[in-house]
Amino acid sequence: MIGGTGSGLKPWQNSARDLVNVAMGRKAANLVVRNGRWVNVHSGEVIAGTDLAIVDGRFAYCGPDAGHCIGEGTEVVDADGRYLVPGLCDGHMHVESGMLTVTEFVRAVVPHGTTSMFVDPHEIANVLGLDGVRMMHDEALEMPVNVFVQMPSCVPSAPGLEHAGASLGPQEIAEAMAWPNIIGLGEVMNFPGVAANDQTMVGAIAATVGAGKTVGGHYASPDLGIAFHGYVAGGPEDDHEGTRAEDAVARVRQGMKAMLRLGSAWYDVAEQIKAVTEHGLDPRNFILCTDDCHSGTLVRDGHMDRVVRHAIQQGLNPVTAIQMATINTAEHFGLERELGSITPGRRADFLIVSNLAELRIDEVRARGVKMAERGRLTGEISAYEYPQAAKGTVRLGKELSADDFRIEAPVNEGRVDVRVIGVIENQAPTRAMQATLDVKGGVVQMDRPNDVCQIALVERHRGTGAVTNAFVSGFGYTGDCAMASTVAHDSHHMIVVGTNHEDMAKAANMLGEVGGGVVMVSNGEVLALVELPIAGLMSDERAEIVAQKADRLGEAMRQMGCTLNNAYMQHSLLALVVIPELRISDVGLVDVTTFEKVDVFV
Repeated sequence: MIGGTGSGLKPWQNSARDLVNVAMGRKAANLVVRNGRWVNVHSGEVIAGTDLAIVDGRFAYCGPDAGHCIGEGTEVVDADGRYLVPGLCDGHMHVESGMLTVTEFVRAVVPHGTTSMFVDPHEIANVLGLDGVRMMHDEALEMPVNVFVQMPSCVPSAPGLEHAGASLGPQEIAEAMAWPNIIGLGEVMNFPGVAANDQTMVGAIAATVGAGKTVGGHYASPDLGIAFHGYVAGGPEDDHEGTRAEDAVARVRQGMKAMLRLGSAWYDVAEQIKAVTEHGLDPRNFILCTDDCHSGTLVRDGHMDRVVRHAIQQGLNPVTAIQMATINTAEHFGLERELGSITPGRRADFLIVSNLAELRIDEVRARGVKMAERGRLTGEISAYEYPQAAKGTVRLGKELSADDFRIEAPVNEGRVDVRVIGVIENQAPTRAMQATLDVKGGVVQMDRPNDVCQIALVERHRGTGAVTNAFVSGFGYTGDCAMASTVAHDSHHMIVVGTNHEDMAKAANMLGEVGGGVVMVSNGEVLALVELPIAGLMSDERAEIVAQKADRLGEAMRQMGCTLNNAYMQHSLLALVVIPELRISDVGLVDVTTFEKVDVFV
C-alpha cells in the first residue's frame, strides 16, 4: 500500500469486511454525515439528500439514507444541505518553497481543504542527496493526511551547467522506488537530455516505469516542434510548465496530463484553461496544482482552494474545476481506488462546503477525522524533529568582502556592453537582455536609474569561496541594498542581488552565520531576516511566524523600491538553468535557449 501506513490507516483489503458490514447495516459506522449535497466527481453531478457512512477512515456507504449505519457509538453530523466535496489534491508542489517542513506545511494547508499532496523534494535533494529525500519521505508518512513523495529526477537539474550539493542517478532512483511512500519520478527537467537519449535520464525513467509508477514532466521550452515530440516519446506523463493555451492543447493531444499551476508567483491557469473553455478539450485530462507557494500565500490566500476558485472564475463549471483538483489527480497517479472522490472504499477525505462556486469551506475531514473548521486547524498534528545532519549546510569557506562582488572590465575606463538577466513578473522564464554600462577604475558600474543592478551566485555546498557575478534587471531597487537567499532553485547555492558590493558581502556573510535563509541588508543594517536552518531551505517554526518574517522581508524590498509581485519567488529562480532564457549558476552565465555558458560581456 502506498502512503498512510505511518499514520495508522488500514489498507483497503484489511477493512473490506467492515466496509461491507457497515453498508449492509450489520455494523455501526464510526461517522455518519446526513443530508448533504454530494459532489460526485465520477458522474459530474450534485446529488441532494445524500448521507455518508464512514468506518476505519474510509467511506462505506454513499446514498440517500444511512440510518441503517448508525449505532450507539456513531458520530452523526448534519450537513444541513451543504455540499460534500472530495478533499483537494495538489498534483505537483514543493514543500520547501513554503519555507516550511512537511509538518508545518500540512498545518497551513489542511484548513484550506488540501488533504492530498504530491510533493517533489528536489530542493532538499540538491543539498543533502538521497538522505534528504528519505528525511522528507519519512516525515510525510507520519502525517494524518496524504503526502505522497516523488523521487527527484534531476539532481543536478542540468549536469555540466551547475554543481549541486549532491548527485542522484538511476541507481539511487531505483532504490527509492522501493520505499513505501514514493509515488513516482519527480519532474524531469532535463528535457534536452530526454530528447537526446541521455543515459542518466533514460535510466531514471526506465526505473520508474519498471516499478509501475508515474513519470513527472517539466518541458519549459516554448518550442512545440521535434524536440517536444522527442521529449514526450521519452516517457514523461504530465507537464506543469505550459503558459499558453497552445501548450496545454499540445500536451493533451500527445497523451500527457496538462497541469495548470497557480502558485505565489506563477499565474498560468487563466491562459491555459482556454484549451477547455474555448477549444473544447476534454477537461478530465487537466490537473490543477500550485508548484510553489510561500508561507504568506498559504496563511492569507489559501492553497488548492485558491486555485479551484480561480479556475471557476475563468469560466469553468464548479464541478469540473473540482474534478481537476480531485479525481483527475488521483487517476493520474493510479490512486483512484484510494482517494479523489467520495465513493465506497476511498479514504474519507472530504469537505463540507456552504457555497460551491466560492468554495467556502466550513469543515475539513481527513480519513473521517475533523481536521479543521471555518479556516482553523482543529486536528492534532505532532511536531517532527529533523536530525542535526540536516542543519549547518551553508559553507562559504571564507568571509566574503566587497571585492568578491566586483566585476572587472576589459577596459579601465569607458563603457561596455553586458548581458542582463531580465525578470518577468508572475512568470518563471526570464529575458536575455543587454545593457551598456560605465566602467570606472576597471570595475563595471551598476545603472540604478535604468534598473540594472548586480547578481551573484555564491557557492555554499563545498566551501570553495567561489563567487559568480553578473547583472539583473526587473527588481527596481532604488536604495543602497542587497538581498541574499540560500533558496536558489535548483542547486541551492546562494543568490545575492544588490545595488552595492558592501551590502552584498554583508548579506552573504549573514546567511553563513545563521545557517541559511533570506536576508535584506541596507547600508550595513539588516532590515529583514528569515532563518531557514534546515538545509538552508526550511524553517522549523509555524507557518504564521514564517509568514510574518516573510512579510517583513517583502516590506523591506518595497522600501528599497521593488514593486514586483512576489519578488522573493522571482529572486529564488534566477539560478534555475532549465527554464529559458538567461540564468546564473556556479559555472557562470547560462543561455538556456542553447544550454551553453556565455560571457557577461557581449
